[in-house]
Amino acid sequence: MQETFGGQPRPNQNRGEVLRAFLKLGFTSFGGPIAHLGYFRDELVIRRQWMSESAYADLVALCQFLPGPASSQVGFALGLSKGGFMGGLIAWSAFTLPSALFLLIFAYSAFAFGASLGQGFIHGLKLVAVAVVAQAVWGMARNLCPDRERIGIAVVAVLVVVFLPGTPGQLSAILSGAIGGLWLCKNLPPANDRRDDGRISIQLSKTLSLLALLGFFILLFGLPLIVMISSSQGVALFEVFYRAGALVFGGGHVVLPLLEASVVETGWVSADTFLAGYGAAQAVPGPLFTFAAYLGAVVAPEPNGIYGAAICLIAIFLPGMLLLVGILPFWDDLRKKDEARAVMAGTNAAVVGVLASALYHPVWTSAVFTPPDFAVALVAFVLLTVWKVAPWKVVVLTAFAGGGLSLA
Repeated sequence: MQETFGGQPRPNQNRGEVLRAFLKLGFTSFGGPIAHLGYFRDELVIRRQWMSESAYADLVALCQFLPGPASSQVGFALGLSKGGFMGGLIAWSAFTLPSALFLLIFAYSAFAFGASLGQGFIHGLKLVAVAVVAQAVWGMARNLCPDRERIGIAVVAVLVVVFLPGTPGQLSAILSGAIGGLWLCKNLPPANDRRDDGRISIQLSKTLSLLALLGFFILLFGLPLIVMISSSQGVALFEVFYRAGALVFGGGHVVLPLLEASVVETGWVSADTFLAGYGAAQAVPGPLFTFAAYLGAVVAPEPNGIYGAAICLIAIFLPGMLLLVGILPFWDDLRKKDEARAVMAGTNAAVVGVLASALYHPVWTSAVFTPPDFAVALVAFVLLTVWKVAPWKVVVLTAFAGGGLSLA
Protein backbone atom coordinates (compact mmCIF):
# COMPACT_ATOMS: atom_id res chain seq x y z
CA MET A 1 0.00 0.00 0.00
CA GLN A 2 2.96 2.33 0.49
CA GLU A 3 6.12 3.15 -1.40
CA THR A 4 9.36 4.08 0.33
CA PHE A 5 10.90 7.54 0.37
CA GLY A 6 14.34 8.11 1.84
CA GLY A 7 14.13 4.70 3.53
CA GLN A 8 10.77 5.55 5.12
CA PRO A 9 7.19 4.76 4.11
CA ARG A 10 5.29 7.34 2.12
CA PRO A 11 1.76 7.60 0.68
CA ASN A 12 1.03 6.33 -2.80
CA GLN A 13 1.74 9.04 -5.32
CA ASN A 14 -1.09 10.78 -7.09
CA ARG A 15 0.74 13.45 -9.06
CA GLY A 16 -2.17 14.17 -11.36
CA GLU A 17 -4.30 15.19 -8.39
CA VAL A 18 -1.45 17.34 -7.06
CA LEU A 19 -1.13 19.09 -10.43
CA ARG A 20 -4.86 19.78 -10.74
CA ALA A 21 -5.22 21.00 -7.15
CA PHE A 22 -2.24 23.36 -7.20
CA LEU A 23 -2.86 24.68 -10.70
CA LYS A 24 -6.31 25.72 -9.53
CA LEU A 25 -4.75 27.38 -6.47
CA GLY A 26 -2.06 29.03 -8.59
CA PHE A 27 -4.67 30.85 -10.68
CA THR A 28 -7.08 31.74 -7.85
CA SER A 29 -5.05 32.37 -4.67
CA PHE A 30 -5.14 36.15 -4.33
CA GLY A 31 -4.45 38.04 -1.13
CA GLY A 32 -0.96 37.15 0.13
CA PRO A 33 0.50 34.33 2.23
CA ILE A 34 -2.07 34.34 5.04
CA ALA A 35 -4.88 34.06 2.51
CA HIS A 36 -2.96 31.30 0.69
CA LEU A 37 -2.83 29.24 3.88
CA GLY A 38 -6.61 29.57 4.14
CA TYR A 39 -7.05 28.43 0.54
CA PHE A 40 -4.79 25.42 1.18
CA ARG A 41 -6.75 24.46 4.26
CA ASP A 42 -10.12 24.68 2.49
CA GLU A 43 -9.03 22.85 -0.66
CA LEU A 44 -6.52 20.28 0.59
CA VAL A 45 -7.24 19.67 4.28
CA ILE A 46 -11.02 20.09 4.48
CA ARG A 47 -12.18 19.06 1.01
CA ARG A 48 -9.50 16.61 -0.16
CA GLN A 49 -8.37 15.47 3.33
CA TRP A 50 -4.70 15.20 2.46
CA MET A 51 -3.72 15.93 6.07
CA SER A 52 -5.37 16.29 9.49
CA GLU A 53 -6.16 19.74 10.90
CA SER A 54 -3.62 19.35 13.71
CA ALA A 55 -0.89 18.16 11.33
CA TYR A 56 -1.61 21.10 9.04
CA ALA A 57 -1.37 23.51 11.98
CA ASP A 58 2.02 22.01 12.85
CA LEU A 59 3.18 22.35 9.26
CA VAL A 60 2.14 26.01 9.14
CA ALA A 61 3.98 26.64 12.42
CA LEU A 62 7.14 25.10 10.98
CA CYS A 63 7.03 27.16 7.78
CA GLN A 64 6.46 30.37 9.73
CA PHE A 65 9.45 29.47 11.92
CA LEU A 66 11.76 29.09 8.92
CA PRO A 67 13.01 31.82 6.57
CA GLY A 68 11.53 31.72 3.10
CA PRO A 69 8.07 31.97 1.51
CA ALA A 70 5.80 30.33 4.09
CA SER A 71 2.83 29.59 1.83
CA SER A 72 5.05 28.10 -0.89
CA GLN A 73 6.82 25.95 1.69
CA VAL A 74 3.48 24.69 3.01
CA GLY A 75 2.37 23.93 -0.56
CA PHE A 76 5.61 22.11 -1.32
CA ALA A 77 5.22 20.01 1.84
CA LEU A 78 1.61 19.16 0.99
CA GLY A 79 2.70 18.01 -2.47
CA LEU A 80 5.53 16.08 -0.83
CA SER A 81 3.09 14.27 1.44
CA LYS A 82 0.89 13.30 -1.49
CA GLY A 83 3.38 12.47 -4.23
CA GLY A 84 6.93 12.37 -2.90
CA PHE A 85 9.61 14.70 -4.20
CA MET A 86 8.05 14.85 -7.66
CA GLY A 87 4.73 15.74 -6.04
CA GLY A 88 6.43 18.54 -4.13
CA LEU A 89 8.00 19.91 -7.29
CA ILE A 90 4.70 19.67 -9.17
CA ALA A 91 2.92 21.51 -6.34
CA TRP A 92 5.53 24.27 -6.30
CA SER A 93 5.53 24.65 -10.09
CA ALA A 94 1.76 24.71 -10.47
CA PHE A 95 1.33 27.23 -7.65
CA THR A 96 4.23 29.49 -8.70
CA LEU A 97 4.36 29.59 -12.50
CA PRO A 98 1.02 31.35 -13.19
CA SER A 99 2.00 34.48 -11.26
CA ALA A 100 5.58 34.30 -12.56
CA LEU A 101 4.28 34.28 -16.14
CA PHE A 102 1.92 37.20 -15.46
CA LEU A 103 4.81 39.25 -14.06
CA LEU A 104 7.09 38.25 -16.93
CA ILE A 105 4.49 39.56 -19.39
CA PHE A 106 4.29 42.77 -17.36
CA ALA A 107 8.07 43.11 -17.45
CA TYR A 108 8.04 42.96 -21.26
CA SER A 109 5.11 45.33 -21.69
CA ALA A 110 5.07 47.88 -18.84
CA PHE A 111 7.74 50.25 -20.06
CA ALA A 112 6.62 50.12 -23.65
CA PHE A 113 4.30 52.96 -22.60
CA GLY A 114 5.78 56.20 -23.81
CA ALA A 115 2.87 58.53 -23.23
CA SER A 116 2.20 60.32 -19.97
CA LEU A 117 -0.92 58.20 -19.37
CA GLY A 118 1.13 55.00 -19.44
CA GLN A 119 3.70 56.49 -17.08
CA GLY A 120 0.80 57.55 -14.85
CA PHE A 121 -0.33 53.94 -14.57
CA ILE A 122 3.23 52.98 -13.59
CA HIS A 123 3.25 55.73 -10.95
CA GLY A 124 -0.06 54.39 -9.63
CA LEU A 125 1.58 50.99 -9.14
CA LYS A 126 4.34 52.67 -7.13
CA LEU A 127 1.71 54.36 -4.95
CA VAL A 128 -0.07 51.08 -4.27
CA ALA A 129 3.28 49.69 -3.12
CA VAL A 130 3.26 52.41 -0.42
CA ALA A 131 -0.15 51.24 0.80
CA VAL A 132 0.73 47.54 0.66
CA VAL A 133 3.99 47.89 2.57
CA ALA A 134 2.33 50.18 5.14
CA GLN A 135 -0.36 47.53 5.64
CA ALA A 136 2.31 44.85 6.06
CA VAL A 137 4.20 46.93 8.64
CA TRP A 138 1.01 47.66 10.56
CA GLY A 139 -0.20 44.07 10.60
CA MET A 140 3.19 42.54 11.38
CA ALA A 141 3.85 45.06 14.16
CA ARG A 142 0.56 44.14 15.86
CA ASN A 143 1.28 40.41 15.66
CA LEU A 144 5.05 40.28 16.11
CA CYS A 145 5.71 43.24 18.46
CA PRO A 146 2.98 42.90 21.14
CA ASP A 147 5.17 43.96 24.09
CA ARG A 148 7.81 46.54 25.03
CA GLU A 149 10.70 44.13 24.57
CA ARG A 150 9.88 43.32 20.98
CA ILE A 151 8.96 46.92 20.17
CA GLY A 152 12.41 47.87 21.43
CA ILE A 153 14.04 45.23 19.21
CA ALA A 154 12.16 46.61 16.20
CA VAL A 155 13.27 50.18 16.95
CA VAL A 156 16.90 49.06 17.29
CA ALA A 157 16.58 47.32 13.92
CA VAL A 158 15.38 50.58 12.33
CA LEU A 159 18.38 52.43 13.79
CA VAL A 160 20.80 49.77 12.56
CA VAL A 161 19.41 49.91 9.02
CA VAL A 162 19.36 53.72 8.96
CA PHE A 163 22.96 54.14 10.09
CA LEU A 164 24.33 51.10 8.25
CA PRO A 165 22.58 51.12 4.85
CA GLY A 166 22.33 48.25 2.40
CA THR A 167 22.61 44.53 2.90
CA PRO A 168 25.18 44.69 5.77
CA GLY A 169 22.76 46.82 7.80
CA GLN A 170 19.85 44.48 7.19
CA LEU A 171 21.86 41.40 8.13
CA SER A 172 23.15 43.18 11.25
CA ALA A 173 19.59 44.16 12.19
CA ILE A 174 18.37 40.56 11.91
CA LEU A 175 21.36 39.30 13.91
CA SER A 176 20.77 41.91 16.62
CA GLY A 177 17.13 40.82 16.73
CA ALA A 178 18.15 37.18 17.28
CA ILE A 179 20.51 38.16 20.11
CA GLY A 180 17.92 40.50 21.61
CA GLY A 181 15.27 37.79 21.46
CA LEU A 182 17.51 35.30 23.24
CA TRP A 183 18.08 37.89 25.95
CA LEU A 184 14.62 39.46 26.28
CA CYS A 185 12.05 36.94 25.01
CA LYS A 186 12.70 33.82 27.09
CA ASN A 187 9.50 34.26 29.08
CA LEU A 188 7.12 33.83 26.17
CA PRO A 189 4.08 31.60 26.83
CA PRO A 190 5.03 27.94 26.30
CA ALA A 191 4.17 26.28 23.03
CA ASN A 192 1.05 24.16 23.08
CA ASP A 193 1.85 20.47 23.18
CA ARG A 194 0.22 18.49 20.40
CA ARG A 195 -0.90 14.90 20.48
CA ASP A 196 1.07 12.37 18.47
CA ASP A 197 -1.60 12.29 15.78
CA GLY A 198 -1.03 16.01 15.23
CA ARG A 199 2.57 15.63 14.20
CA ILE A 200 3.53 16.30 10.62
CA SER A 201 3.09 12.98 8.84
CA ILE A 202 5.64 13.53 6.05
CA GLN A 203 8.38 10.94 6.39
CA LEU A 204 11.95 11.85 5.45
CA SER A 205 15.21 10.17 6.36
CA LYS A 206 17.47 12.19 8.62
CA THR A 207 20.38 11.50 6.27
CA LEU A 208 18.55 13.16 3.39
CA SER A 209 17.54 16.05 5.64
CA LEU A 210 21.11 16.62 6.82
CA LEU A 211 22.27 16.65 3.19
CA ALA A 212 19.66 19.32 2.42
CA LEU A 213 20.87 21.43 5.36
CA LEU A 214 24.46 20.98 4.24
CA GLY A 215 23.51 22.08 0.72
CA PHE A 216 21.76 25.15 2.12
CA PHE A 217 24.84 26.34 4.01
CA ILE A 218 27.30 25.43 1.26
CA LEU A 219 25.36 27.59 -1.20
CA LEU A 220 24.82 30.41 1.32
CA PHE A 221 28.51 30.77 2.16
CA GLY A 222 30.05 29.33 -1.01
CA LEU A 223 28.24 31.42 -3.63
CA PRO A 224 29.73 34.75 -2.43
CA LEU A 225 33.20 33.22 -2.71
CA ILE A 226 32.49 32.05 -6.26
CA VAL A 227 31.23 35.54 -7.14
CA MET A 228 34.50 37.04 -5.84
CA ILE A 229 36.66 34.85 -8.06
CA SER A 230 34.33 34.61 -11.05
CA SER A 231 33.22 37.17 -13.61
CA SER A 232 29.94 35.38 -14.28
CA GLN A 233 26.98 37.74 -13.98
CA GLY A 234 24.64 34.74 -13.91
CA VAL A 235 26.32 33.43 -10.74
CA ALA A 236 26.19 36.91 -9.19
CA LEU A 237 22.47 37.13 -9.96
CA PHE A 238 21.83 33.67 -8.50
CA GLU A 239 23.78 34.56 -5.34
CA VAL A 240 21.82 37.76 -4.72
CA PHE A 241 18.44 36.06 -4.96
CA TYR A 242 19.54 32.94 -3.07
CA ARG A 243 20.76 35.14 -0.21
CA ALA A 244 17.46 37.05 -0.19
CA GLY A 245 15.45 33.82 -0.05
CA ALA A 246 17.65 32.47 2.75
CA LEU A 247 17.31 35.53 4.97
CA VAL A 248 13.66 36.53 4.60
CA PHE A 249 11.81 36.04 7.87
CA GLY A 250 8.23 37.15 8.32
CA GLY A 251 6.62 36.86 4.89
CA GLY A 252 6.96 37.89 1.29
CA HIS A 253 6.88 41.65 1.87
CA VAL A 254 10.14 41.47 3.82
CA VAL A 255 11.98 40.47 0.64
CA LEU A 256 11.46 44.04 -0.59
CA PRO A 257 14.30 45.74 1.37
CA LEU A 258 16.70 42.85 0.80
CA LEU A 259 16.21 42.88 -2.95
CA GLU A 260 16.17 46.67 -3.15
CA ALA A 261 19.59 46.80 -1.51
CA SER A 262 20.93 44.22 -3.92
CA VAL A 263 19.50 45.26 -7.29
CA VAL A 264 18.58 48.95 -7.01
CA GLU A 265 21.57 50.24 -5.06
CA THR A 266 23.89 48.35 -7.40
CA GLY A 267 22.26 49.95 -10.45
CA TRP A 268 20.96 46.69 -11.90
CA VAL A 269 17.34 47.93 -11.75
CA SER A 270 16.07 51.51 -11.40
CA ALA A 271 13.96 52.42 -8.37
CA ASP A 272 10.98 53.26 -10.61
CA THR A 273 11.15 49.90 -12.38
CA PHE A 274 11.54 48.08 -9.08
CA LEU A 275 8.53 49.66 -7.39
CA ALA A 276 6.29 49.37 -10.47
CA GLY A 277 6.94 45.63 -10.55
CA TYR A 278 6.35 45.33 -6.82
CA GLY A 279 3.01 47.07 -7.22
CA ALA A 280 2.07 44.79 -10.12
CA ALA A 281 2.96 41.75 -8.01
CA GLN A 282 0.08 42.65 -5.68
CA ALA A 283 -2.42 42.16 -8.52
CA VAL A 284 -1.53 38.57 -9.44
CA PRO A 285 -2.38 35.34 -7.61
CA GLY A 286 0.23 33.10 -6.07
CA PRO A 287 3.34 33.84 -3.99
CA LEU A 288 4.84 37.32 -3.79
CA PHE A 289 8.29 35.79 -4.26
CA THR A 290 7.51 35.55 -7.98
CA PHE A 291 8.47 39.24 -8.01
CA ALA A 292 11.93 37.70 -8.54
CA ALA A 293 10.90 36.61 -12.04
CA TYR A 294 10.03 40.19 -12.93
CA LEU A 295 13.35 41.48 -11.59
CA GLY A 296 15.30 38.79 -13.41
CA ALA A 297 13.66 39.84 -16.66
CA VAL A 298 14.39 43.58 -16.27
CA VAL A 299 17.91 43.64 -14.76
CA ALA A 300 20.28 45.70 -16.88
CA PRO A 301 23.28 43.31 -17.04
CA GLU A 302 22.76 40.05 -18.91
CA PRO A 303 21.47 37.43 -18.29
CA ASN A 304 18.02 38.96 -18.26
CA GLY A 305 14.73 38.28 -20.00
CA ILE A 306 13.37 34.75 -19.67
CA TYR A 307 16.77 33.30 -18.76
CA GLY A 308 17.30 35.88 -16.01
CA ALA A 309 13.75 35.33 -14.74
CA ALA A 310 14.36 31.57 -14.43
CA ILE A 311 17.65 32.10 -12.56
CA CYS A 312 16.11 34.49 -10.05
CA LEU A 313 12.93 32.47 -9.56
CA ILE A 314 14.79 29.24 -8.77
CA ALA A 315 17.39 31.00 -6.61
CA ILE A 316 14.91 32.78 -4.34
CA PHE A 317 12.77 29.70 -3.67
CA LEU A 318 15.57 27.13 -3.34
CA PRO A 319 16.90 27.97 0.17
CA GLY A 320 13.46 27.82 1.78
CA MET A 321 12.79 24.41 0.27
CA LEU A 322 16.21 23.06 1.34
CA LEU A 323 15.59 24.27 4.89
CA LEU A 324 12.11 22.76 4.96
CA VAL A 325 13.41 19.33 3.88
CA GLY A 326 16.28 19.69 6.34
CA ILE A 327 14.18 20.59 9.40
CA LEU A 328 11.08 18.41 8.93
CA PRO A 329 12.37 15.31 10.82
CA PHE A 330 13.59 17.45 13.75
CA TRP A 331 10.74 19.91 14.06
CA ASP A 332 8.66 18.26 16.75
CA ASP A 333 11.52 18.45 19.24
CA LEU A 334 12.87 21.83 18.15
CA ARG A 335 9.60 23.75 18.48
CA LYS A 336 9.41 22.92 22.21
CA LYS A 337 12.75 24.56 23.08
CA ASP A 338 12.41 27.97 24.74
CA GLU A 339 15.69 29.22 23.26
CA ALA A 340 14.60 28.53 19.68
CA ARG A 341 11.29 30.29 20.20
CA ALA A 342 13.01 33.28 21.84
CA VAL A 343 15.47 33.67 18.96
CA MET A 344 12.65 33.56 16.40
CA ALA A 345 10.57 36.08 18.37
CA GLY A 346 13.47 38.52 18.36
CA THR A 347 14.21 37.90 14.70
CA ASN A 348 10.61 38.51 13.70
CA ALA A 349 10.54 41.76 15.69
CA ALA A 350 13.70 42.91 13.91
CA VAL A 351 12.08 42.11 10.58
CA VAL A 352 9.30 44.58 11.41
CA GLY A 353 11.94 47.26 11.91
CA VAL A 354 13.69 46.43 8.63
CA LEU A 355 10.40 46.61 6.73
CA ALA A 356 9.42 49.87 8.48
CA SER A 357 12.68 51.41 7.31
CA ALA A 358 11.97 50.24 3.76
CA LEU A 359 8.53 51.84 3.93
CA TYR A 360 10.24 55.23 4.09
CA HIS A 361 13.11 54.46 1.71
CA PRO A 362 12.79 53.44 -1.06
CA VAL A 363 9.00 52.98 -1.11
CA TRP A 364 7.79 56.39 0.12
CA THR A 365 10.65 58.50 -1.22
CA SER A 366 10.30 57.02 -4.72
CA ALA A 367 6.53 57.33 -5.01
CA VAL A 368 5.04 60.19 -2.96
CA PHE A 369 6.02 63.60 -4.37
CA THR A 370 2.85 65.69 -4.16
CA PRO A 371 -0.24 66.01 -1.93
CA PRO A 372 -2.38 64.15 -4.52
CA ASP A 373 0.15 61.28 -4.41
CA PHE A 374 -0.25 61.11 -0.65
CA ALA A 375 -4.05 61.17 -0.96
CA VAL A 376 -4.09 58.27 -3.42
CA ALA A 377 -1.73 56.20 -1.25
CA LEU A 378 -3.83 56.95 1.84
CA VAL A 379 -7.07 55.90 0.12
CA ALA A 380 -5.42 52.67 -1.02
CA PHE A 381 -4.22 51.97 2.53
CA VAL A 382 -7.73 52.53 3.95
CA LEU A 383 -9.27 50.29 1.29
CA LEU A 384 -6.84 47.51 2.22
CA THR A 385 -6.94 47.80 6.01
CA VAL A 386 -10.42 49.12 6.87
CA TRP A 387 -12.63 48.09 3.97
CA LYS A 388 -10.72 44.83 3.35
CA VAL A 389 -10.90 45.25 -0.41
CA ALA A 390 -9.05 42.54 -2.36
CA PRO A 391 -5.49 43.69 -3.12
CA TRP A 392 -5.80 43.16 -6.87
CA LYS A 393 -8.81 45.48 -6.96
CA VAL A 394 -6.89 48.14 -5.05
CA VAL A 395 -4.02 47.78 -7.52
CA VAL A 396 -6.33 48.34 -10.49
CA LEU A 397 -8.03 51.36 -8.87
CA THR A 398 -4.72 52.94 -7.86
CA ALA A 399 -3.19 52.39 -11.30
CA PHE A 400 -6.10 54.21 -12.90
CA ALA A 401 -5.83 56.95 -10.27
CA GLY A 402 -2.17 57.36 -11.22
CA GLY A 403 -3.20 57.61 -14.85
CA GLY A 404 -5.75 60.28 -13.94
CA LEU A 405 -3.18 62.30 -12.00
CA SER A 406 -0.89 62.27 -15.04
CA LEU A 407 -3.62 64.00 -17.09
CA ALA A 408 -4.49 66.57 -14.44
